[in-house]
Amino acid sequence: MKKILGYIVILAGLIVFAAGTKFLSAVAVKYFPSLSGINSYILMVVGIVAILVGILFISGGKTKQPKEVPIYHGKNIVGYRRN
Repeated sequence: MKKILGYIVILAGLIVFAAGTKFLSAVAVKYFPSLSGINSYILMVVGIVAILVGILFISGGKTKQPKEVPIYHGKNIVGYRRN
């Protein structure tokens, strides 16, 4: 679930970042009129922050496997213990 939320946040960040650029600001204001009163630099910073938060959501879901260590009985391995 965190990955889906991460992708949604990244997409929103890309849209906000694109709205801050001069090339796409006219198109973004056409579809989102509330963005017209905000400075373009603020939009770009908010977009970058949203992209970074989305990346953290995506990469934060990965967990490492616990390290397994062998259990010896003499020279033979009889099992593995999770550390």
